Amino acid sequence: MLPGLVHQPHEQNDEGNAMTDRKYYLLAEFDVKPESLEETKAIFSKLLPKVLEEEGCEEMYTTSILDEPNKLVFFEVFSSREAHDWHMEQPYTRQLATDLDGKLAAPPKITELSRF
Repeated sequence: MLPGLVHQPHEQNDEGNAMTDRKYYLLAEFDVKPESLEETKAIFSKLLPKVLEEEGCEEMYTTSILDEPNKLVFFEVFSSREAHDWHMEQPYTRQLATDLDGKLAAPPKITELSRF
């Protein structure tokens, strides 16, 4: 096994098939204008503790691409799609669109992921 790689077997049902993982995984990528990078990081840093307190938010990692510091990438794990939908309806999440207005070089890219 590769160093740092942890094996997590899928749960099995009575028939021995892998059960459906109801968790909702996604990557959210933000291409931030260079002059707005520090302000944008501060906006996300203020929002993150609120999101992590949500019952359905299991993990959220804020990162940037190594050689492209203006490209912020969030890896998010919610207990279900419904938990993510609830998250998106919260006033502080909805405020994000206003707070980021004029700070992004391109629209955010959201990629839904599946576990294998």
